Amino acid sequence: MIHTEPQYKAILERVEELLLVSDNIENQNAKGYLELNLLSDLVAAYEEENYPVKKPSLTEVVKLRMTERGLNQKLLSELLGVSTSRVSEYLTGKSEPTLKVARTISKKLGIEASIVLGV
Repeated sequence: MIHTEPQYKAILERVEELLLVSDNIENQNAKGYLELNLLSDLVAAYEEENYPVKKPSLTEVVKLRMTERGLNQKLLSELLGVSTSRVSEYLTGKSEPTLKVARTISKKLGIEASIVLGV
């Protein structure tokens, strides 16, 4: 278990060294394979505890999908079957979508239901 930031940095440095040898990644019989896997697990556990990644907000994900699909607010409102002003409220966080609209967002934009529902 990693207890301090200096330990974390030292182990991370060793992991990076081990990753330079592709055999350590692919070959279970390689000299550094076991060490790499053990240290990687320690680093992952430390990072989960000390650098947790929070779930993105619905607004962030919808904006990302809009960019990916070349949608503006007008096109998104047509896709979702709501007014552009309602889309604006969703994107600014002033209002939450109804369950029906949330379902449509999930299906038509391919966003996980847990993110749409904020759970």
